[in-house]
Amino acid sequence: MNIQTRNEKYTAYVKKMALPSKSWPSLFWAFIIGGIISIIGQGLYMMYEALTNYSQEHIGSLVAVTLIGIAAVLTGFGIYDRIGAFAGGGSIVPITGFSNAITATAMEHRKEGVIFGTCTNMFKVAGPVIVVGVALSMYVGLIYWITWMAMGVI
Repeated sequence: MNIQTRNEKYTAYVKKMALPSKSWPSLFWAFIIGGIISIIGQGLYMMYEALTNYSQEHIGSLVAVTLIGIAAVLTGFGIYDRIGAFAGGGSIVPITGFSNAITATAMEHRKEGVIFGTCTNMFKVAGPVIVVGVALSMYVGLIYWITWMAMGVI
């Protein structure tokens, strides 16, 4: 059997076995759940603003840390995974999705010990995100600096 015939048979098999996705309901629920997470974040922001005299930057940091903590606790109890299965990208895109990914990886490998299990495997997920974030921040900062130098502002 040649490669083209094999590929055609495999494609037909995959189409037969794969469940059709329900795009519109999935998109709807992703939008709703992502919006609810955003509303919770805005509510936390307003609460911190009313209860403290912190600057906007500090309040934003408090909101991020609170959302990360809530997502980690929900992941620990297995609730966030159910939300993610229902909401799809609506629960993955916000910062809570990153918290879920790191917490789930840490929990999965906790039996291997704190250092070689939890910490090492947790950074398999977090490491690339942090490296890309820092590298892109440096590039954007360099472009910003060169632009301002070229305009004679600096």
